[in-house]
Amino acid sequence: MNRLLQYFNLCGVVALAILCIVQWRSNRQVNLEAFGLTKIRLEQQEKISAQEKSLKGCTQDLDSFREQLTRASSTLKEIENKLATAERDNRQLSAERDQLKTNVANWTAAAAARDEQLKIANTELQKLGQERNDAVTKFNELAGKYNKVVSDLNEARAK
Repeated sequence: MNRLLQYFNLCGVVALAILCIVQWRSNRQVNLEAFGLTKIRLEQQEKISAQEKSLKGCTQDLDSFREQLTRASSTLKEIENKLATAERDNRQLSAERDQLKTNVANWTAAAAARDEQLKIANTELQKLGQERNDAVTKFNELAGKYNKVVSDLNEARAK
C-alpha cells in the first residue's frame, strides 16, 4: 500500500508539473500579447504627437513664409539700388586695379634695376675685399721679413 501511494503521489506531481507548464505557457502568451499591444499603443501615441507637432510646425512655417514673402518684396527694390551702386563701385575699382597693375609693373622694373645695381656693388665689394686681403698678406710678409732682419741685426750686435 505504501508503494502504491508513492506511485500515486509521483503521478500527481507529474500531472501538477504538466498543469504548471501549460498554465505558464498560456500566461506567457497573454503577457506577450499584452506587452505587444502596449508597445503598439505607445508607438501610435508617439506618431499622433509627432503628427500634431508636425502640423503645428507646418502652420508656423506657413506663417513665417508669408512674412518672408512680404519682406522679400519690400527689400527687392533696396537690393536693386544697392546693386546699381555696387556696379558703379566695381567699375571704379576696376579702373583703380588697372592703375595699380601699371604701378606694380613699374615698381617691379625699378626693383630689378636696383637688384642689378646691388649685384654690381657686391661684386666690387668682393673685389675690394680681396685686394685688401692681398695687401694685408703682403704687409704681414714684409713685417715678418723686417722682424727677421731685426733679430739677425740683434744677434750680430750681440756677437
